[in-house]
Amino acid sequence: MTTHPDTTAARLLADAVLAAADPRVEPPAEVPAAARLHFLDACGVALAAAATGPVTGVTALAGRPERAGPCTVIGTGATAPAPLAALVNGTLTHSLEYDDTHVASVMHGSAVLAPAALAAAQERAAVEGTGAGGGARMLRGYALGWETLIRIGLAAPGTIQARGFQGSSAAGPFAAAVAAGVVHGVDAGALTHALGIAGSQAAGTFAFLRQGATVKAAQPGFAAQSGLLALDLARAGVTGPDGVFEGPTGFFELFAGDATGADRLAALAATVGTRWYLPEAAFKGYPCCHFIHPFVEALARVLDSGVAAADVAEVHCAVPEGQLPVIAEPWAAKRHPARANDARWSLPYALAAQLVDGDVRADHFRGGVRPDLLAAARLVTAEPWPDSGYPEVFPARVRVRTTDGATHEAHVEDVRGSARRPMGTDEVVAKFLANAALGGVADHAARAVADELLGAPDPDLGVLRLTAREHTTPGTSHREENDHG
Repeated sequence: MTTHPDTTAARLLADAVLAAADPRVEPPAEVPAAARLHFLDACGVALAAAATGPVTGVTALAGRPERAGPCTVIGTGATAPAPLAALVNGTLTHSLEYDDTHVASVMHGSAVLAPAALAAAQERAAVEGTGAGGGARMLRGYALGWETLIRIGLAAPGTIQARGFQGSSAAGPFAAAVAAGVVHGVDAGALTHALGIAGSQAAGTFAFLRQGATVKAAQPGFAAQSGLLALDLARAGVTGPDGVFEGPTGFFELFAGDATGADRLAALAATVGTRWYLPEAAFKGYPCCHFIHPFVEALARVLDSGVAAADVAEVHCAVPEGQLPVIAEPWAAKRHPARANDARWSLPYALAAQLVDGDVRADHFRGGVRPDLLAAARLVTAEPWPDSGYPEVFPARVRVRTTDGATHEAHVEDVRGSARRPMGTDEVVAKFLANAALGGVADHAARAVADELLGAPDPDLGVLRLTAREHTTPGTSHREENDHG
């Protein structure tokens, strides 16, 4: 298919994004409010991950004299050049599986866009020699990057994942290029070239699931880094194909098996600045795959109804078909994950934690697997659910059979934290403070960050230069937590 450069999805998207980025254009109040809250949430997750996560070793990539730069590496006190800072921060943010998701597009946004927008803003501030501030421009780029990522996902809902790619990693370079382009104030031509270049860096397969490899954490980091580099290349004169989304060699045909996704993206691009999706993005209440959350809630409802955990003989789950490869296949491996970190994508292990401990917490996914949870995981069974409504919603059906033969059922229509069932600001702030504490940040310092990011008209980007102390959990060590790497 041959299209005029001004009518390709990439050019239409670039034009619409830059029109919405105009500081004279004010989005609805809920948009900047959501951007601030989601950015704060991502920073908290990164702080916790820098001290207690499965890939803490990535922080050693930054802070060396030969790799010095103007950009914060969250939780370390180190700085690095923008692409490296984005890679490390993105890897940290995604490593706990505690970062936010837009449900219908199945996209982890902040793990890509918070690192990309922050690094771009700090890089620009360093070039211009400006002091405090810079947060307002960063948040606008962050929000428009989110809007881009969501639209790419909505143009091919669930099909990128069905082809074996993590959507946030495959589509993330485009969104990160948009975020950086808005922050740096490029024109539509440069941004279109950056989008074309970003298509050469789209990647991120689900192969990690077969071995529980922690490289999944790095996939949004790669996307953030790639988007920044794509913009750098475009600003240096490298050209990218304006038809990167269209045709047999375009993104949607290659990554979703559906070339018509480009037409849907073009239509969605026309709504940038008038239809805002970011306020619909979902916060996570548990540090594990978002698909698992409604099942944990459904089981909790059954137990809260008076069923004793000791009396449970079976927990049977109806699992949306598109989620099966991630949280339920192969079933034997999901019932017996090799390491606790692998269990972040294990439906039976997470339900075992809820059954045995009455909660699903960060410590369930650190160190080695627990024998009592492996035993409880054997009580969990599953079947495909073909008409669940996924990916528009993340639902769950659970049927619990007790030792006396009685059955108890619970149905969760959509995941908690989504637009249909939102978390309040106080809950998100409390999550940030708890994660900052895991990262060794004093409560008064963490509250100062929250106040700055949520309340200042132009937040000071330097407020994020917080250092997490050396942190281990009783019975574990950094070596145990990093033995995938």
